[in-house]
Amino acid sequence: MPASQSRARARDRSNVLNRAEFLSLNQPPKGAPEPRSSGRKASGPSTQPPAPGDGARERRQSQQLPEEDCMQLNPSFKGIAFNSLLAIDICMSKRLGVCAGRAASWASARSMVKLIGITGHGIPWIGGTILCLVKSSTLAGQEVLMNLLLALLLDIMTVAGVQKLIKRRGPFESSPSLLDYLTMDVYAFPAGHASRAAMVSKFFLSHLVLAVPLRVLLVLWALCVGLSRVMIGRHHITDVLSGFAIGYFQFRLVELVWMSSNTCQMLISAW
Repeated sequence: MPASQSRARARDRSNVLNRAEFLSLNQPPKGAPEPRSSGRKASGPSTQPPAPGDGARERRQSQQLPEEDCMQLNPSFKGIAFNSLLAIDICMSKRLGVCAGRAASWASARSMVKLIGITGHGIPWIGGTILCLVKSSTLAGQEVLMNLLLALLLDIMTVAGVQKLIKRRGPFESSPSLLDYLTMDVYAFPAGHASRAAMVSKFFLSHLVLAVPLRVLLVLWALCVGLSRVMIGRHHITDVLSGFAIGYFQFRLVELVWMSSNTCQMLISAW
C-alpha cells in the first residue's frame, strides 16, 4: 500500500495539468450547465435533491408569453354585440344603396333621389328663412322665423362638430357635394339632412296650424329625406336614425331657450 500511494503521488506530480498555471483549464466556464449525475448521489453535504414542484414551475414559466404578446381570445359580450350590430348596419346600408353609383340597380332614379335630399339641406333652409323674415310684417311671424333660424344654425354647428369628432365614412365612400362642403357636412355620422328634416318637421308641427293631410305629408317628407341619404350611399342607417334623434333634441333645446318677441325685434333692429 505505501508503495502504490507513492507511485500515485509521483504520477500527480508529473501530470502537467496539475500545475498552478493550468488549473483554470480543469474548471468549467462560467454560465455552463452543470453536468447531470448518472444516478450516483453526491457525497458532499451541500447537494440537495430538487423539490418535486420546481420542474413543473419552471415549465410553466417558460411557457408563459410576454404580456405585450398576449391576445384577448375571449371578448366581452358587449364587444360581440356591438360588432354584430355594426356589421348588420353596414350590410343593410349597402343593400339599400340602390342609387349609390352609375352601375347601381336604381341608377336612373339617382337624380330624383338627390333632389329629395336637397330639400333637407341647410343652405336652402337658411336662405329661405332669412327671406321670409325680411318679408314678414307680423310680430308673431318674425318671432317664429327668428327661432327657426336659431334652430337651423344650431343644427349646422352640432352636426359639423359631431362629424369632425367621429369622422365616420359612408358605406360607399361617395364624395360630398359643394353644398355639403359649405355646411361642413363631409362625414357620415350623423346625417345632417336627417337631423334637419326631423327638427324642421317637429318645429312646424308645434308652431303652425296645419291640416291633418299636411301634417302627415310633413312627417313623410322627413322620412323620405333620411331614406334618400341611404339610397345614394352617403350615410348608414344608424347615421340617419342618429340624425333623427339629434334633430328632436335640438328642437327641445330651442324650445327651452325660446326667444321672445321683444328679443327678436331687438335682433332684427340690430341688422
